[in-house]
Amino acid sequence: MLIIGIAGGSGSGKTTVVRKIVESLNKKVAVISQDSYYKDSSHIPVEERVNINFDHPDAIDWDLLCSQLADLRAGKAVKQPIYSYITCTRSKEDTIHIEPAEVIIVEGILIFSVAKLRKLMDIKIFVDAESDERLMRIIYRDILERGRNMDTAFNHYLDTVKPMHLQFIEPSKRYADIIIPEGGHNKVAVDIIVNTIEKALR
Repeated sequence: MLIIGIAGGSGSGKTTVVRKIVESLNKKVAVISQDSYYKDSSHIPVEERVNINFDHPDAIDWDLLCSQLADLRAGKAVKQPIYSYITCTRSKEDTIHIEPAEVIIVEGILIFSVAKLRKLMDIKIFVDAESDERLMRIIYRDILERGRNMDTAFNHYLDTVKPMHLQFIEPSKRYADIIIPEGGHNKVAVDIIVNTIEKALR
């Protein structure tokens, strides 16, 4: 079993890289998303939930993520939580059943900022992209998926996303074994990663 961490800033193309790796590997792959492990905020008044900083490490339940990842390495299935950005709450009834696999990919903006999580990874990949390109993707996503308009999405980027990226995400790049420039459009880098994974599994 290989556990692969794929980090990078919001809008850097991590999801595209993950998809291309999964499509290229002739192996069973389980994907674990950091976004599923945001702490439940149902105890916070609805009007105050708009102030939650999703780009800060304190927003994530790292203990649960590390515990479930360790269980998968030990051959045990886990129940990955389901989190809603709209309500800022974790589903109390529904979970996603994840079976152990030959390759487990952990994906998220902050996953290299936590030492105990890094120690569980065999390969660490950082997806890099220009800030202007990331900004366009973030604004598009926030409007489409998170109920923001153009002004609130742009202000959110300036007030939260950009400073958190500079404080936590960009510095975590130094822990990467591989850095992919140009995000998911870098076919050469993706091919090299796929070959590296297949060789390691052999």
